[in-house]
Amino acid sequence: MNNIDIKFIARILEEHVKGLSIGEIESLIELPPPDIFFNYAFPCFQLAKHEKKAPSVIAKELETKINKPEIFHEVKAIGSYLNFRIKPSIILRNIFESQHEYGKSFMSGTNKDEKLERIVIEYPSPNTNKPLHLGHVRNMLIGNTTSNLLKYVGHRVYQVNLNNDRGIHICKSMLAYKKWGNNQEPQGKSDHFVGQFYVIYSEEEERDKSLSDEIKMMLMLWEQNDPETRRLWEKMNDWALKGFKETYKKFNITFDKEYFESDFYWKGKAKILEGLEKGIFEKSEDGAIIARLNENGVLQDKVLLRSDGTSIYITQDIYLAFLKKQDFNYDRSIYVVGNEQNFYFKQLFAVLDLLGFKEDKYHFSYGMISLPEGKMKSREGIIVDADDIVEEMHQLAFKEVHERYPNLSEEEKKYRAEVIGNSALRFFILKYSPKSDFIFNPNESISFEGETGPYIQYCYARIESIISKSSQDIKSRIKSSLLKHEKELHLLKILHSFPEIVEQAVNTYSIHLIPQYLLTLCQSFNSFYDSCKVLSDDKVLERARLLLIKCVQIVIKIGLTILGIETLDNM
Repeated sequence: MNNIDIKFIARILEEHVKGLSIGEIESLIELPPPDIFFNYAFPCFQLAKHEKKAPSVIAKELETKINKPEIFHEVKAIGSYLNFRIKPSIILRNIFESQHEYGKSFMSGTNKDEKLERIVIEYPSPNTNKPLHLGHVRNMLIGNTTSNLLKYVGHRVYQVNLNNDRGIHICKSMLAYKKWGNNQEPQGKSDHFVGQFYVIYSEEEERDKSLSDEIKMMLMLWEQNDPETRRLWEKMNDWALKGFKETYKKFNITFDKEYFESDFYWKGKAKILEGLEKGIFEKSEDGAIIARLNENGVLQDKVLLRSDGTSIYITQDIYLAFLKKQDFNYDRSIYVVGNEQNFYFKQLFAVLDLLGFKEDKYHFSYGMISLPEGKMKSREGIIVDADDIVEEMHQLAFKEVHERYPNLSEEEKKYRAEVIGNSALRFFILKYSPKSDFIFNPNESISFEGETGPYIQYCYARIESIISKSSQDIKSRIKSSLLKHEKELHLLKILHSFPEIVEQAVNTYSIHLIPQYLLTLCQSFNSFYDSCKVLSDDKVLERARLLLIKCVQIVIKIGLTILGIETLDNM
């Protein structure tokens, strides 16, 4: 994309600023507050010592030196700041021509402007003993949106999934089915069926503590490839995985590759033993293999293999890191996992570093999601399954659509309800900083007003309605000097900041900046529309304002697509 951004402004300033590198200049450039209609501001305080002049004098001198009338509507010194306002025609032409085409290619999957960086992002990594729940929904939306965002800026992204399909937790569902399942076949969604037995086991274990010994025996039989145990495992595992695929489809999520812990959990041992032989790790008195990580007092030492030689969770994660590198030759590997695993990932990355695996690794940590009723508890069955929350959102959206547009066909109502319901769910979850905990309120999320996905969709449809009522073709060449109302200037400033917001979101993994930006953009549009009439007898002004709102619509479309949300021309 061709864009006038902070880097562009820094290059212009570099010609006239002495004593600072372009990187230092770039770091000083600011985005002015919303009530100031300049796009960029450069503070001159740090130049005072070198120039031996007051910052305000330096700002005034720079104003006279920088003369770019083809780009800037105004370059003006105010106090110790040099301020830049970009021509509206430049802003709108860039969005209408450059970003629009770029956005269309991104949305159609034909974006060829790829950078060299190859990124693997792993999510949601479920256990195959119960269905995906609301916590997994947040994980999936973070993973999928981050993938979209990285693709949008040109990276080559590979989405992968690790299925945790072995271990004590899996045996719990298996043992409960073996004892109380009566060879039943799933009625309804198969992963929900498996999850029922996970809850049954937890209930029965409260009454009979000896079940824990049976679980250990079942795991031993599984690891010894006992035919009967393996057949039961394969059957229940297939049920769980089949159900997961149906859920992923509802969220429009596909993976470039799926990994299964059962395929390689034992292969990590070779890496550990190799490290032991090289003196990287050591044996404890009881025979366990340990990574000494406590030298700096920050991390605790980590057991990598038990004294009986059996592997633990970190063993397979060590091998998987090497396997993903082999499969994708990535430049960066991102793990989307909740913040309860923060310490674990510090240990994992430290162990990989000891093994010489210095690849760029990042734990995308996120907070917990709960309901108005409180936290979810899988063992007690107090959870909201992902499928149930999707269905609830569709029902709430259908009710809203039916009340607003009773004369629509049932088919159209269902279609709009599905798009709006998905928007409500995705937007409500994604608008919060990933690091924060929050409460998900379905009824609040579906509102056509407030900080919701349907509100953004409604804004998009409102613009479509305005444009459809005009007989004029929208073109990038307009008389932009007509766009001088304060609401127009505010809207232009927000439009121009979109690439900066995207870059910030990418660099800091702050994906919530995209929905928050869309809310600001739509609020600014609605304020503009309340004050400025788009369709008028003045056709020159109408053309200018049509281009302005079309650019708003383009950016909304791109932003929602990054979030995995569809738009509707009619709400």
